[in-house]
Amino acid sequence: MELNRIIDHTLLKPEATYQEIEKLCREAEEYGFAAVCVNPVHVRQAAKLLAKTGIEVCTVIGFPLGAELPLIKAIQVREAIANGATEVDMVMNIGALKSGDYELVFRDIKTVVDAAAGQALTKVIIETCLLTDEEKVKACLLAKEAGAGFVKTSTGFNKGGATAADVALMRKTVGTAMGVKAAGGIRDRRTAEEMVRAGANRLGTSSGVAIIKG
Repeated sequence: MELNRIIDHTLLKPEATYQEIEKLCREAEEYGFAAVCVNPVHVRQAAKLLAKTGIEVCTVIGFPLGAELPLIKAIQVREAIANGATEVDMVMNIGALKSGDYELVFRDIKTVVDAAAGQALTKVIIETCLLTDEEKVKACLLAKEAGAGFVKTSTGFNKGGATAADVALMRKTVGTAMGVKAAGGIRDRRTAEEMVRAGANRLGTSSGVAIIKG
């Protein structure tokens, strides 16, 4: 597998400038990355810069806490798509999952999936560092039931990122029916390849260029 084709070239820091977003997009085009992943305020710029390149424009929804109401997440999705997003990485309602309110977690994800239907791929960030293994499995199953395209390990904004063990568990849980995206702490080629071996078929990283250069 060519690593560049599965990398979401990511810049989500709050102080990101328009110039840095332009640099991100130019690098994505130069290295042939799968997508750029930017905050919603930068989607329109990224979509304009990457028009006709075949590179996806991904944005984050309910980021980084996942604590917005489902309706707010759906509005964010619709606005992002209107601005040119073709993929959305949503943070699920983590507190609801840990409280055992699975109906709300399902509705939260399904609302986003429905808002994106036919227009953008939905990835569900479950924030593995905050969950037990049992909760990780439940989160993956709820995402699968809700019709999401991917489950994703982490925001990269919490106390831990992707681990090979978590990726393997997520892949085992969803089977081949869904994608698994590893994100958070992937800064070198060795780690990237470890995630792929564990079952990831998309990588979210701000170190894409360094990874490809080895």
